[in-house]
Amino acid sequence: MSITTMSSKGQIVIPKELRDALSIKARQKVLVTLAEDRLEVIPLPDDPAATFCGAYEKGSSLTGALLRERKEEREREEKKTARFVRPARLSQKRK
Repeated sequence: MSITTMSSKGQIVIPKELRDALSIKARQKVLVTLAEDRLEVIPLPDDPAATFCGAYEKGSSLTGALLRERKEEREREEKKTARFVRPARLSQKRK
């Protein structure tokens, strides 16, 4: 267990042994959350896109699910608005 002091600017220093244990490097972003009555510090990856790229290869496609959902929503909206729109009447040519 390590004890650290907060500065007047609200800054704290994470002790070296804890930084080493979590592999936190200088200038690396961390997520700080409030969990009940304590703070949790979670290191974020340097490149989140590369870290999570391919995470869902084996499972269902989230992009595919999103596209299907948007298509269904578009169809629902078209049916909904079709009630309020009169079909266009083509004018017949007069002789």
